[in-house]
Amino acid sequence: MATNVIMPALELAQETGKILRWIKSPGDSVAKGEPLLEIETDKVTVEVEAPASGILRDVTAGVGDVVTVGKTIAVIAAPGEVAAPAPAGASAPPARAVAPPSAEPVKASPLARRLAEQHGVDLTRLKTASGRIEKADVLAYVEAQKTPAGNGAAAAAPASAAARLVAASPKARRLAAERGVDLRTLRGSGPAGAVIADDVATAMPPATTPRVAAAPPAAATAGAAAMAGVQGVSNVWRIMAERITSSWTTVPHFFLVREVNVSRLASWLSQARKHSGAHVSYTDLIVRLVAAAIAQNPRVNVSWKDGALAQHPEINVGLAVAIDDGLVVPVIHRADTLTLAQLAEHRRDLVARAQSGRLRPADIQGGTFTISNLGTYGVDAFSAIVNPPQAAILAVGRIADRVVPVSGQAVVQPTMVLTLSCDHRALDGARGAQFLGALADLIEEPLALLR
Repeated sequence: MATNVIMPALELAQETGKILRWIKSPGDSVAKGEPLLEIETDKVTVEVEAPASGILRDVTAGVGDVVTVGKTIAVIAAPGEVAAPAPAGASAPPARAVAPPSAEPVKASPLARRLAEQHGVDLTRLKTASGRIEKADVLAYVEAQKTPAGNGAAAAAPASAAARLVAASPKARRLAAERGVDLRTLRGSGPAGAVIADDVATAMPPATTPRVAAAPPAAATAGAAAMAGVQGVSNVWRIMAERITSSWTTVPHFFLVREVNVSRLASWLSQARKHSGAHVSYTDLIVRLVAAAIAQNPRVNVSWKDGALAQHPEINVGLAVAIDDGLVVPVIHRADTLTLAQLAEHRRDLVARAQSGRLRPADIQGGTFTISNLGTYGVDAFSAIVNPPQAAILAVGRIADRVVPVSGQAVVQPTMVLTLSCDHRALDGARGAQFLGALADLIEEPLALLR
């Protein structure tokens, strides 16, 4: 019996998904669970697995198509089975939409894939030190193809390859490509001598011989000036902007701020690292304490949906993680049931896979509360925008020594500012304050968890 391949819903608020590439072609044999195609949502790029074994047929959506969640985009028929006729109005995608299968899919950012498609670049020809192709790698390759052979065509390719093998951060590669800086000429100040963005920013662009050209028409000059500084964004960033705009304009926000003493939290961190042997971070402690505070105040673990409150049975804490293409929120499921060592390991794995573009669909599903921590960036305090359909998001500032009153005396203590952003449709001020108060109490006396 034929099995439909549908555009999956990878997150609660997802309405569409964009097809980046087909890993299998029509007529190919596929096995259940085998990667079938790659799609992009506003939060993540993931590979979709085949729902059944058989022959891939009736592909009705091509590369670049934005498809509504739940819509059938292909059929997997049993060997020898006659494929059902395509739905009315559906047509087969153009030949370019289906990429030939490969034993090892190329790892590349969505923006790099779009640039490669625009310039006709075969991504399998690009090799990078990190194993993942970024926008700058594609731009460098395209530029290398435009360079005259000079002393021989064979000399250009090795030089280009050598440039791509220079250890450099993705941001440094982008800046170098945009400013025309040769990475091979720079001395890196990053780990193991890697070139970082600051190295490129301080480098002078290569000198060029000025050329006399005919003056462009006035209209063209005006158009170029109008376009100066305009930068394209990834689909992840675009949809993120749309969702955040929707949240800010449709969700009635209110904010609660609390400064907490973290001296005992620092002691707990030291003890946790010593006894668990794991590299526990302040973020791990905050996640653990947030989960405990939610357990004490389950009314925070809700969503406003269709004019009613939906109570979530599990405490799934999302962490806002910045990546090149925007912002993703991988989820630590059932955070209240994990030990600190388990939580730290899971958090490190999620963040690493988010930054390398290897998140799975389950990693971004089911979040019920979000934490955004900008303390590592030196931010004292900020207000975050609610991540629908969740009821609240916690913004965490940096730990800093401040003068606080202790027993009537002015004492310098490490403190941290917490800001809770709430959807007033799902929470009122009193319930939000109760949760924030419970969290502050746990941070100031973490041993309360053991009672």
